Amino acid sequence: MLKIYRNLKPFAASIITILLLLFLQVMSDLYLPTLMSDIVNSGIMAGDIGYIWKTGEIMLLIAAGGVICAVAAGYLGSRVALGLGRNLRNQVFRRVENFSLHEFDKFGSSTLITRTTNDIIQIQTVTIMIINMMVRAPLTCIGGIMQAYHQDRTLTIVLAVALPILILVIWLVTSRVIPLFRQVQKKLDRINLILRENLTGIRVIRAFDKIGHEKARFEDANRDLTDTYIRVNRIMAFLMPMMMMIMNLVSTSILWFGSKRIDTGEMNIGALMAFTQYAMQIMFSLLMFVMMFVMIPRAQAAADRISAVLETTPEIVDPDQPEAAEEERGYVEFRNVTFRYHGAEQPAIRNVSFSVRPGETTAIIGGTGSGKSTLINLIPRFYDVDEGEILVDGTNVKAMTQEDLRKRIGFVPQKASLFTGTVKENLLYGREDATEEEIRHAAQVAQASEFITGMPDGYDSLLAESGRNLSGGQKQRLSIARALVRRPEIYVFDDSFSALDFKTDARLRAALKKDTADATVIIVAQRVGTVMDADRIIVLDEGSVAGIGTHRELLKECEIYREIVESQLSEEELA
Repeated sequence: MLKIYRNLKPFAASIITILLLLFLQVMSDLYLPTLMSDIVNSGIMAGDIGYIWKTGEIMLLIAAGGVICAVAAGYLGSRVALGLGRNLRNQVFRRVENFSLHEFDKFGSSTLITRTTNDIIQIQTVTIMIINMMVRAPLTCIGGIMQAYHQDRTLTIVLAVALPILILVIWLVTSRVIPLFRQVQKKLDRINLILRENLTGIRVIRAFDKIGHEKARFEDANRDLTDTYIRVNRIMAFLMPMMMMIMNLVSTSILWFGSKRIDTGEMNIGALMAFTQYAMQIMFSLLMFVMMFVMIPRAQAAADRISAVLETTPEIVDPDQPEAAEEERGYVEFRNVTFRYHGAEQPAIRNVSFSVRPGETTAIIGGTGSGKSTLINLIPRFYDVDEGEILVDGTNVKAMTQEDLRKRIGFVPQKASLFTGTVKENLLYGREDATEEEIRHAAQVAQASEFITGMPDGYDSLLAESGRNLSGGQKQRLSIARALVRRPEIYVFDDSFSALDFKTDARLRAALKKDTADATVIIVAQRVGTVMDADRIIVLDEGSVAGIGTHRELLKECEIYREIVESQLSEEELA
């Protein structure tokens, strides 16, 4: 948790001000019982009304000053805590943005969302409490003990007996609560995971009539979280009655033994009143500690989870001395590339070698799980290869900065991802300085202009979350148009034509061939009709290259390609 609080360095001046304000408030609180004792002993006993009024005015001024200090410290403390939360969210977001896909797979999106929201809120809440109580409580406790000892040394024996018992009770409770709070955060992750899966997969759930099953799954996770919370609250519920019982016993003991000492003349009424107030201040300062101990275990668990994100070093980083690719343009080469996912027994890709040049269209085809998508995910360096190397424009991708590498690539993923906003804003995501003419041209090539102009506001029409107000084919065409707006050297299409009908697919590929004549085009597809006109076809089988050549060459030489073709085309189409 201390690592998290390093982010408080920018607020050092505010924290020093808060400490000063809290110190002044505590001093005022500790001084007031002494003045009250003086009024009782010197004013009332002597019948000096003037002294009572004068001392009372001083007490009012001191009390008002303490209130002002407390309000100012609370305001500044809230600003510091919220600023800490803002800084942590920024740091977590920036770190997550730099994660490779492996780190995303390791954490999972649901837990990253929980850590960025709920966990940081826990840190903010406990920070406000720490700033307002962690400083005030020890000062009040220590100062109260000193003042109580000054008022009457004998009565402090009551405090010497009560305080260790109270501290022992607090320790016993918190030692049991801390492990449970760690469980709470994990169970909260589970709730978020199930909820997210239900929201994103609602169509599948309804299509398979699994609503009852999902309700039961959510109810189990919810009950598990609730039961853990109940266990925590049962333990914590024991703490407050014990605190109040000890406080009442201390008050009763002070009044009992104090009255005995007053009766024998060893103590006066004013000192007893002051001692009682100091005892209450000491006990309430410990009560503040209890309130913090309720929150700190959960905040500690949250801090550990946030630290785990911030301390995770991204697997893919830019080189210290990057190389600029200037010799080639649009050139891609794989040299004996082998890659395996973390924890996998077998490589997803094994000893893959091929090269692609500008002006050429290279298609990649193969069965399910053959490594097609994995292969092209290595080009923009979403993952790093285990063996071999990938060259883009004559330079190893590991020697280039990620920005320099990815600005050369127009990537269209298998699943079309659109963002909330207008159609135009989504297309400008490819290149912010694109002109209106370039946007319209890209949409026309992607066969998207017709349905865009048919929308109520054309290119200014708003898209729902993830483009839910569009069909699958429309979303794919917008994704392709977004890549075309970028005007990159290398186009990578990861099965980006699967949602298109044959007619639209053919028109799009014809327009694409003209528009990308000088660029390098790599297409991953399942349809033979999509790849058969490519300059080069790479056939993958279980992560290895089974054949490279044109459509006619592979029909003669590659058995796997022939099986794929025969499964999709009739004998007349083959002829």
